[in-house]
Amino acid sequence: MVSNYKALDRSYEEILVGEKASLSKVISEEDIVCFSKISGDINPIHLDEDFAKKSLFKKKIAHGILTSSLISAVLGTKLPGINTLYLSQTLKFLAPVFIGDELTSVVQVMSKNDDKRIIQLKTSIFNQENVEVVTGEAVVKKLKEN
Repeated sequence: MVSNYKALDRSYEEILVGEKASLSKVISEEDIVCFSKISGDINPIHLDEDFAKKSLFKKKIAHGILTSSLISAVLGTKLPGINTLYLSQTLKFLAPVFIGDELTSVVQVMSKNDDKRIIQLKTSIFNQENVEVVTGEAVVKKLKEN
């Protein structure tokens, strides 16, 4: 995943209210297994096909936080980019994410506080059918450039 992205180094002043950025990624079984190992979340709904078949979703689903981590990827690499400090994030999980889903994470600048260099962004993740699977808001601080 990392090798497909180039981090942008933009100044606070260059970032405009209303501006959007996005990136896409297909969620693989390997992503889910690796995230389970890193996070310690080994809930069988993510890892066990037989268990998942008996669930509401009838198959394995990706972790919500794995899915929402794509928001962080946009914030840190595209908008606002390098030198961004993540301060807060609200999340609502609207629909399940399955292995093979192509997700697109979209962030949009809602407001800026010039005195504190704080940026508020709308955050959304859509699947390949353009169904919004995650929504929320992020607040970040754009640090001064090096």
